[in-house]
Amino acid sequence: MNDSDIKKIEQMFQHHIGIMSESFQHKLDIVVEGHQMLAERMDRSEARFEQRMDGLERKICEVDAGLTKKIDSVDAKLTKKIDEVDAKLTKRIDEIEANLSGKIDAVAADLTAHRTDTEAHRTVFRIKE
Repeated sequence: MNDSDIKKIEQMFQHHIGIMSESFQHKLDIVVEGHQMLAERMDRSEARFEQRMDGLERKICEVDAGLTKKIDSVDAKLTKKIDEVDAKLTKRIDEIEANLSGKIDAVAADLTAHRTDTEAHRTVFRIKE
């Protein structure tokens, strides 16, 4: 083997390494391009996800506002009903109190009359206290 053969081998080796390097660089470019595509796809998915979350948040706020309004309406109706029932019960209690007061006064008058009648007949009836 002489110098020219060695140089030819070196040239072939350099040529082969150059081809291998280009092949490796091409494959590396394909991998980088794939990563870029994946990153873009993830960005698009993230944007869609954020849009959906914003929509859900808006819907939740709408439902919350509707529920608050409904609860306030029910609270107002219940307060009104409670006030009506309280007024009716107060009126009824006052009527019963007036009725009982009249009956108690009548019983007291009857007792007073009975005692007066009993005391008028001292000789017949004796009251011991």
